[in-house]
Amino acid sequence: MRAMAHFLPLSRVARLVGESRSAIQRMIHDGELATFDGMVDMNELLRVFPDVQWEDDGEFKRVEEIKAKAFSRRVMERTLPDKEVLAERLYEMSKEFAAAKTLLLHYDEVLRFLDDKLDDVAEAGAGKQSVQQSIVVLKQWLRQELEATPKETERAQALLAQENVMRIMSAQVTILPAGHEFFVDGNDTLLEAALRAGIPLNYGCSNGNCGECKARLVSGQIKKVHPHDFVLKETEKADGAFLLCSYSAVSDVVVEAGVSGADDIPPQDIPTRVKAVEVINERIVALHLTAPRSQRLHFLAGQRVTLISEGTGGNLSGEYYVASCPCEDRHIELHIRRDNRPFARHVFEDMAKEDVVRIEGPHGRFVMKLDSRRPVIFVAWEDGFAPIKSLVQHAMSLEIAESMTLYWAADTAGVGHYQENLCRAWADALDEFTYQRLDAASSMAANVEAILAHHADLTRADIYAAGPHAFLQALQTGALERGLSPLGWHGEAIE
Repeated sequence: MRAMAHFLPLSRVARLVGESRSAIQRMIHDGELATFDGMVDMNELLRVFPDVQWEDDGEFKRVEEIKAKAFSRRVMERTLPDKEVLAERLYEMSKEFAAAKTLLLHYDEVLRFLDDKLDDVAEAGAGKQSVQQSIVVLKQWLRQELEATPKETERAQALLAQENVMRIMSAQVTILPAGHEFFVDGNDTLLEAALRAGIPLNYGCSNGNCGECKARLVSGQIKKVHPHDFVLKETEKADGAFLLCSYSAVSDVVVEAGVSGADDIPPQDIPTRVKAVEVINERIVALHLTAPRSQRLHFLAGQRVTLISEGTGGNLSGEYYVASCPCEDRHIELHIRRDNRPFARHVFEDMAKEDVVRIEGPHGRFVMKLDSRRPVIFVAWEDGFAPIKSLVQHAMSLEIAESMTLYWAADTAGVGHYQENLCRAWADALDEFTYQRLDAASSMAANVEAILAHHADLTRADIYAAGPHAFLQALQTGALERGLSPLGWHGEAIE
């Protein structure tokens, strides 16, 4: 007999089968996977993914790791939800199990009643062999079906078990009106979880003072896990208002909240400390900074900041693109090219671990278009790779792009393809990611031609390119001739 319908949201389906959400959406679009009101039936999931072994994946392994490190308080605090949130989730799940058990008991009573009624019909039809025989056959069939083990029982049980573990360990959040989805894992607040997922929700202080992260709960259950000084009006509370930085999700929730654009982020002045000065080659250094716990940098992928450090003769400053993703919590990576600017010389010659570097910013509008689901082409020229790297990682964290292609033009006499191993790792790990290196020693026209040769039709694409103005102009002209929408072009001139 067919099991009762059990529906799962798309983001949880993606986690269960180990695919990106965009890949699941593409299967739905192509008719490979059926949905019902945006949800996937468990039986449909078992049909479409017959080879996935749920018990070998994901959340079970996480639980085993927690058990293995049960004496590590730090691991427990970072991986397990807040104890009160965990208790609420278990209580909510226990109510679901109670309801399911009650329903099964009811079904059992109905079947007993049906069995008795069939006996009554058989007695009433005594002497009519055809009636009695039909009833006997029907009862035998019912008994066989009830006693038989459905074909997918073991996999269905494993799927349900893993989904239950997921629901205990994390809650799914949907942001309106943008439609972004993410999971709240461990002890994170809704704001922390969103930022880790690369979703730039509006916020200011992130510690309950300013009220900039005010949102409205549309559905689901949340719980306060951090105190806040900002005072909400009673009318706001009655309407579901709360602070993202102070609450975590107990159940799957839908929240109405603002998403930051390039012009929405206020100027910041943050004292960071040097975590490492990573010398990649003679021409380029990756400067790794750590922001304070109470003052992480609020920025969008593709933006730049001003760095200020005390060096010989006073304060030294320089403007650089952030190369890390906003989803990397307090970690900030910048690529510093060796040149005659005092700040660059200071980084290469004098800067050391734990030095203080102030960050002012962010600046710029070379940011990701979050509502696009089209294929994305990234193009970097020399150390224009820094903002492109940030954008690529942001796109990966959001899982919004149908596919991604990266072209990087560099000259061995210049900075070179200084993080090419990372690019190749992306290409190896992701089915829909392609990387191609280009030679910046060749003419700009030759590189433009090499890129466009792979894209005869760009009507459904977005392009993000960082490099010299002349290169960008030639690339944009060629792309528009191949059908690229003017709204699909995003260029950042870096001379």
